[in-house]
Amino acid sequence: MTGAKKLVIGLGNPGPEYEGTYHSVGALAVRAIAGPLPWKPYRKLFLSAEAGAAIFVLPLVFMNESGRAAAAAAKKFGAAAADVILIHDDSDLPVGSYKISVGRGSAGHKGVQSVIDALGAPAITRIRIGIRPPREARRRKAGEFVLKKISPRDRAAFERIFASL
Repeated sequence: MTGAKKLVIGLGNPGPEYEGTYHSVGALAVRAIAGPLPWKPYRKLFLSAEAGAAIFVLPLVFMNESGRAAAAAAKKFGAAAADVILIHDDSDLPVGSYKISVGRGSAGHKGVQSVIDALGAPAITRIRIGIRPPREARRRKAGEFVLKKISPRDRAAFERIFASL
């Protein structure tokens, strides 16, 4: 599939209790980019929506098992690791920023590592969206804030990022 359609996967956790949390910013980004496209379920593993040269994918499994959904989507759509664009939260970057990385390790992000392991290569493109509060008095561990609901101010910052992707 290389050179054809891209598989754009947004990481997050399933279920209403995780909706709108910092850890699910990748899924929020994909929903925003895909807009009103119709979503189709696939074997309780993921939802997909197609538009032009992109196939948008939302895993329906927990973050640390995202590789199962990514591998199933890659197989279903005939995508190689080089065709994957993974969008996810990054607790090392401040809110309002993002970075694009290609072929790098997971930097400890278990959802990303799950996808890399399942696809058998780190050759994926990653859009890392910052979720760390800027100007922290003390650097908190990611586990202290990733599952909290996104504040209105931070949501506005994320929406500016989504619009630029």
